[in-house]
Amino acid sequence: MSDGTISWRQLWAETERAVGDRSVARWLCEEASGAEGGGFLGVLSDAATERAVHRLDTMIARVRAGEPVQYVLGHWSFRHLDLLVDPRVLIPRPETELLVEYAIAAVAQRPRPLVVVDLGTGSGAIGLSLATELRHDGLAVWLTDVSPDALDVARANTAGVGRAAAHVRVAAGSWFEALPESLRGSIDLVASNPPYIDVDDEAVEPIVRNYEPGLALFAPHEGLAHVRTIVAEAIDWLAPGGTLIAEIGATQGAVVAAALVATGYVDVQVRADLAGRDRFVQAKRAAT
Repeated sequence: MSDGTISWRQLWAETERAVGDRSVARWLCEEASGAEGGGFLGVLSDAATERAVHRLDTMIARVRAGEPVQYVLGHWSFRHLDLLVDPRVLIPRPETELLVEYAIAAVAQRPRPLVVVDLGTGSGAIGLSLATELRHDGLAVWLTDVSPDALDVARANTAGVGRAAAHVRVAAGSWFEALPESLRGSIDLVASNPPYIDVDDEAVEPIVRNYEPGLALFAPHEGLAHVRTIVAEAIDWLAPGGTLIAEIGATQGAVVAAALVATGYVDVQVRADLAGRDRFVQAKRAAT
């Protein structure tokens, strides 16, 4: 693209032609210009600098090569947060925003202090949303992940949530192995978006398989290996009346619900996503 005399209005149009999506084109132009939202509309008549045009060209090339726009931008919105995202972590998705909604409702009436755990946190999307949206008094939020790279991203995002960061703890390890033994039997909420896609699932889009971390996507045994581990172990870590909520595959609801019942959970539910597909399981440890 040319520079020096070309306006952001023209660049937006050229970018749309290059990537084939007006919204994506605007996001790229906003990132390159440094002006977002209404601020971008205010600079449409301004001439772009050579540096900004070069940055825009680089981002366009990455999108055209097939890289997810979220990684190209380097950040993505999730509920009220703007999160750092890159290929070390999954891209936060709208379905998982609904998991947070269910999780908040599940602990709304729990007494303080409140202990919340986001297992396999990735970018920190679930746990940091809970840390910022729940009342801060008497709140402890644990973010765990087996991936050191993911925890680096989660820590960076924790630093960006302001006062809520004081209530967040980050721990490395596989599922409950990351947590101190002192938390066993005292957790009010376990929330997780674990890997639940079968390793041989041919329906996975190439853009997902090629760019997002397989460690956070795929699981053996028809995608259920990690979900079963969480179901089996969470009941001993939850406080009486505490809640487990996890994201699952759209065909896994009946199997996971049966496992929850067999393990001794109560109030077992399979809940739908925004498209009406089974997407979450929610259950409690008995109150007594």
